[in-house]
Amino acid sequence: MIRIALTKGRIEEKAVELLEKCGYDISELRNKGRKLIFRLTGSDIEVVLAKAADVLTYIEHGVCDVGVVGEDTILEYEKPLYEMMDLGFGKCRFALAGLKGGDFYAGYSHKKIATKYPNVAKKYFNSKGIDIEIVKIEGSVELAPILELADAIVDIVETGSTLKENGLEVYEDIIPVSARLVVNTASMKLKKGEIETLISKLSDVIKSENK
Repeated sequence: MIRIALTKGRIEEKAVELLEKCGYDISELRNKGRKLIFRLTGSDIEVVLAKAADVLTYIEHGVCDVGVVGEDTILEYEKPLYEMMDLGFGKCRFALAGLKGGDFYAGYSHKKIATKYPNVAKKYFNSKGIDIEIVKIEGSVELAPILELADAIVDIVETGSTLKENGLEVYEDIIPVSARLVVNTASMKLKKGEIETLISKLSDVIKSENK
């Protein structure tokens, strides 16, 4: 049996669609109620629904063999994972953003960055040789510049509409991200054939859609 951990929400919806296109019976996932673990009828695949960071924890500890998670979570997690493929959905980007018309790099004052992704932010500014102070935010990070808690934010941006509605704008893009398939390293050895079959099916569907 292969156990797949899916990130709840939009990534879950797209991943379920992809599994259906691969020929799997996903009827249980369409009528899931409050269940969190599902066996796909007529297959040796079990699906677990979890929060993004937990998906990676389950993969790292080997309780799930395969995971579907946003690359933003992988970059923030900063632990070695067997990343197998770009699934082609959930596309967005990390960006540096702040109040509209602002100049983040102006002056010599100490800069504060509010973010849900401190590791990503630190790595980005370290690469630019800029020392910053990180303020970790769990909720609506857009509030930080408005309330003058931070000079700017580092966050995931898809359309930018939330930024605009709150008087913010993107100063610069950092890195594009999308949904990825990750595999537990031990599972890749012990269940190599089964996992490669799954990956082959996923690849075929993605290639056919991109023609």
